[in-house]
Amino acid sequence: MATRDEVVEIWPELAWIQDEDLREKTLATWVLAFERSPLTPKDLTEIPFTLHVEGCKVTFMEHKRLVVHLAKMSAEKIDEFMADAMPVDSDTLIAGAILADVGKLLEYEKEGEKCIQSRRGQYLRHPFTGVGLAQECGVPDAVCHIIATHAGEGNLVKRTAEAFIVHHTDFMTYEPLVKGLTF
Repeated sequence: MATRDEVVEIWPELAWIQDEDLREKTLATWVLAFERSPLTPKDLTEIPFTLHVEGCKVTFMEHKRLVVHLAKMSAEKIDEFMADAMPVDSDTLIAGAILADVGKLLEYEKEGEKCIQSRRGQYLRHPFTGVGLAQECGVPDAVCHIIATHAGEGNLVKRTAEAFIVHHTDFMTYEPLVKGLTF
């Protein structure tokens, strides 16, 4: 279980969410996830962000924070060049990016020093459990949409601009590790 302070420590990007209510609900979702997970905040700084890359050296928090930073930077550039054609709600985007993989706390567990998929994770991937956690904490549907559609499951529905940004920043830092050429 993690305290609110421990969540804020691993997620300084929470401060980027201007809407206090949304920031609080985003924080509460992470606290709830830790209450239900065998993982600790320290584990997230050590375990790989994906189980699909053998020997993955990128930690969960390194990847997740990178996605949030890339999503924010992408939204800033979209606003600079295309604001009228494609408005992006920054708070929704940042909250969605921070919460996109919160369900992995229910999908993953440690077996000794190794990270494995939990029994629950074999039935329900993290987009599903993440939405469940977020809804329980009152996170708005627009943010839950990002959680639900950030992974492959989202390829079957229409995504908002914010969901496309999170999806692509997530996959541009994942797919090269899984499918990229190695020399």
